[in-house]
Amino acid sequence: MLNIIIFGPPGAGKGTQSDFIKEKYNLTYISTGQVLRAEMAAGTEIGLKVKDIINHGGFASDEIVTEIIEKFIVNHPNTDGFLFDGFPRTVKQAEILDELFERYNLKLDGVLSLEVPEELLIERMLERGKTSGRADDNIESIHHRFVEYENKTKPVLHYYQDKNCLHPINGVGTIEHIFSDICSVIDKL
Repeated sequence: MLNIIIFGPPGAGKGTQSDFIKEKYNLTYISTGQVLRAEMAAGTEIGLKVKDIINHGGFASDEIVTEIIEKFIVNHPNTDGFLFDGFPRTVKQAEILDELFERYNLKLDGVLSLEVPEELLIERMLERGKTSGRADDNIESIHHRFVEYENKTKPVLHYYQDKNCLHPINGVGTIEHIFSDICSVIDKL
């Protein structure tokens, strides 16, 4: 079983690269952002709780995200592995993931961190906002997401660096070149 986290700031290309990773390595993919957007679109209780927060660039609470992740793990007992995108976003969530992995007898094989300069990230997200219609891809929400990322999410890098499972990857270049670099790391795991 192969369990991987794809990590990086908003707009780094996690979703794009995840599509290729999950296909090549037959992994069960979970994007907390996609799940939460689906919950919002369906008007579920969770969706209603997080809609305003997410549309203004904030993140769902640790409790809500953890509930979604655990449910997902339980519902996929026969997977070849998991690819996590957008989780964990805080050190507390990383610790919770460790607990979930221990409870379900899983192990984390690696954290792939896409490294991209902020100016390029902003450009990518504004372009994505024009084509995808995502309400959170506007300049105010983008700046707020960067602040949230710096304050709450970036410390997760240090958490995994201390565990010797962090693998930085240059997230600038063609999609194919970045994916090739990712595969080189995964194949060594």
